[in-house]
Amino acid sequence: MQIDLPTLYYLIIGTLLVAVAMTLWERQAHPQRARELGVWAGAYLAFAAGCVVSLNRWSFPGAFGWGLTNLLMVLGYLMILHGVARLDGPARLRGPAALLAGLALLWVIAGGRFTGAFWNYVASLPITLASGLTAWTLMTGRTARGLRSRPVVVAVAAGHGLFNLGRAVLTPVLVARYGADLLPVFGKMTMYEGVLYSVAMPMGLIALVREEAQAQAVAAARTDYLTGLQNRHGFFEQGARLLAHGPAALLAFDLDHFKAINDRHGHAAGDAVLRLFADTARRAAGPDALVARLGGEEFAALLPGLDLTAARRVGEGVARGFAEAARHRDGPGIPATVSVGLAAAQPGGDNLPALLSAADRALYRAKAGGRNRLEVAAA
Repeated sequence: MQIDLPTLYYLIIGTLLVAVAMTLWERQAHPQRARELGVWAGAYLAFAAGCVVSLNRWSFPGAFGWGLTNLLMVLGYLMILHGVARLDGPARLRGPAALLAGLALLWVIAGGRFTGAFWNYVASLPITLASGLTAWTLMTGRTARGLRSRPVVVAVAAGHGLFNLGRAVLTPVLVARYGADLLPVFGKMTMYEGVLYSVAMPMGLIALVREEAQAQAVAAARTDYLTGLQNRHGFFEQGARLLAHGPAALLAFDLDHFKAINDRHGHAAGDAVLRLFADTARRAAGPDALVARLGGEEFAALLPGLDLTAARRVGEGVARGFAEAARHRDGPGIPATVSVGLAAAQPGGDNLPALLSAADRALYRAKAGGRNRLEVAAA
């Protein structure tokens, strides 16, 4: 079955308009990404407008139709790049704006001197550049790291860029050698690839936004709202994975006389003390440790790769640092201390509940022995 070029144009215009509608609909569900989704919807509109102009380019004088088509297309790719760059925060528009302004200036100064075929080739180069930068931005960005759809979107952008690079380099050579009869063939190939891109890219970008929102919801479910540490659910989920990879030690903490602190200084001061301990423990335990608030004034820190001696130093450092910070905190100082229990995973692999239970028993001994001290679980 033969598909003519206008049919492919109509197909891609329809696909792009559906992408606009889907993206704007998705925008309602993700207000934190409303700006990026709006920019991408605008990009698909620019693509669709470029296709409409291209279908009617013979109605324009000279190369006006070709130039306007390609400027709209390049604008669309730069908008996609801008939206992707914004995933990691506000993005500067200087580079994309300069590229678009340069193309527009070239068109105004010399557009009438070039044939439509020239505009076809020259537009492929900025498309290649914008698509390549889109892929690179996604590969190196922080926000999309770890999302399952990121490699797919990177592949779509990179593949589209490579296709247009081949179009810019090979088409003039092959046309010069075999004649202009090849141009309709290349036109159909370009539009067919464009149809695939107009489906894959919007779907991929929407998937990125959805997965990011899902990851944020999962992270929130594992995070203690007051301290920013992992909660009990997050601790047991991540801790089991850490424990499976090698030896570890576990510190169990309980703030001493915390109810008295609340009663004497108020709940706001009590919350400040909890946050102060969380910050102290996070710094002292180091970046590899898993620190969590298990509930109330109870905390735990899983220290992968540390033996009892090293873990004891960490626990004692947390206790000293917390007592010092509480005495010198902003506002009235509070004489707050913490009791600590320490246990190490036995050869053969204790599970996390058993390890925490051993550390808790040591913690109870520290409480019974006068508080503000560290006790080690029996081997």
